[in-house]
Amino acid sequence: MKRKVKIGMIGVGFIGQLAHLVNYLESEDCEVVAIADFRSELRRKVAIRYGIPRSYATHHELLADNEVEAVCVVTARPYTAPTVLDCLKAGKHVISEKPMAGSFEQASRLVKTAKENNVNYVVGFMKRYDEGVQKAKEIFDEALATSKMGKLIYARAHCFAGDSYCNPWGHIVTDEKTVYPDSGWDMSPKWLPESWKDKFQIYLNTYSHNINILRYFFGKSPTIVSSNVSQVNGQVAVLDWGDCLGVIETGMASNRGWDEVTEFFFTDGRITIKTPPALLRNTPAKIEIYRAGETQELQIPQTNWTWAFQLQANAFVDCLINGKESISTGLDSIEDMRIIEEIWRQDSKINQTLLNGG
Repeated sequence: MKRKVKIGMIGVGFIGQLAHLVNYLESEDCEVVAIADFRSELRRKVAIRYGIPRSYATHHELLADNEVEAVCVVTARPYTAPTVLDCLKAGKHVISEKPMAGSFEQASRLVKTAKENNVNYVVGFMKRYDEGVQKAKEIFDEALATSKMGKLIYARAHCFAGDSYCNPWGHIVTDEKTVYPDSGWDMSPKWLPESWKDKFQIYLNTYSHNINILRYFFGKSPTIVSSNVSQVNGQVAVLDWGDCLGVIETGMASNRGWDEVTEFFFTDGRITIKTPPALLRNTPAKIEIYRAGETQELQIPQTNWTWAFQLQANAFVDCLINGKESISTGLDSIEDMRIIEEIWRQDSKINQTLLNGG
């Protein structure tokens, strides 16, 4: 009989149900055997609807369940890292929502604990798993290897957000308020002045995806040339990738759609990736390949109707069953934390605040 991974879900609220739980329930290679959530009525209803045999009030109770071998952690941001830490210490394989923590220091502690306990630790940068992104990565790698599009000269990541939820429905909702036992972990580094912490948290939560995707394509990390990110709208960071420069343009705007584009410019062409809203199911990223030179050509490669969150869940289960290495490990994702902190260190307004004593 085929082995199935026994999964426990920690957090079965909005994102927990719609982006994660449903995909593990539909997988033929795993079985959701337990859930944990502080909201008693919510977890009772979720367990009944999906036929989940056991539900617990806390993640500590779930971690004591010997049948659970892997967990998916979808909690409020301040509780992600401490919950993941408990799971890793308990010897459970983990996939968690991003960001993995509030600082590079916190993230380092998680990665160290995963190594010490010899467990898989994956961070949910689902956009890496998007079929359109995967196809674009193949084309990008080929362009670098063959020089058919000339030399890579510039990279651009743009995200002005919008509506990533796409009018979701069907998940279980109760009027319960979550009562946490403590305030969780700080979602910003200790060195950051108090006046900038809320803005940092917005940046970390939303735009870590964009830094993560750029690193995935380049296969390395950039140095930070300059940045101006201390306002919510109209932020920019200039990156040096060694052979070329790049930029991350970020901000918030009223947008019914989702305004996110990643582009790579070559001397004889361009690769453009338009990423869909996170909860728009079965709609992968759109790719445009522009080839210049003597012949001008625009190609739009086709992909299947797939969903990044589902592909991510399947990949995590495959990692556990077949021993495949994840493409979004905690060890890899820690670089996003380091780079984001460095971007904020480079901002002149923040530096002036530090000079003035915070």
